[in-house]
Amino acid sequence: QVQLVESGGGLVQAGGSLSLSCAASGLRFRAYTMGWFRQAPGKEREFVCAINERGISTRYADSVKGRFTISRDNAKATVSLQMNSLRVEDTAVYYCAAASFLKGTSGEQNDYNTWGQGTQVTVSS
Repeated sequence: QVQLVESGGGLVQAGGSLSLSCAASGLRFRAYTMGWFRQAPGKEREFVCAINERGISTRYADSVKGRFTISRDNAKATVSLQMNSLRVEDTAVYYCAAASFLKGTSGEQNDYNTWGQGTQVTVSS
């Protein structure tokens, strides 16, 4: 059974940091591009960042560039998201996603075929 499980969400003050983790199981992790997406209340889900299967190439949304860092550990089948200088507008449910047969990175949700349940991140002012 393919499964992605996010952890690490919570409440943090603006300007603070938070680290999310996503543990994958049931798939050949090192063959998947991994991404993070988020959905704020009343808004559509949007791309945050992605990392290619070998962890060499990354892609970030402009809104998080320079503040967020995605990384992966293929040996542990995990992908992480380090979020610094958090803003109130970063408040959302954050989803981990996996894309198979994708060489490189993508910000397109339709490219991702496996999704986690999400973890809430709340940034207070």
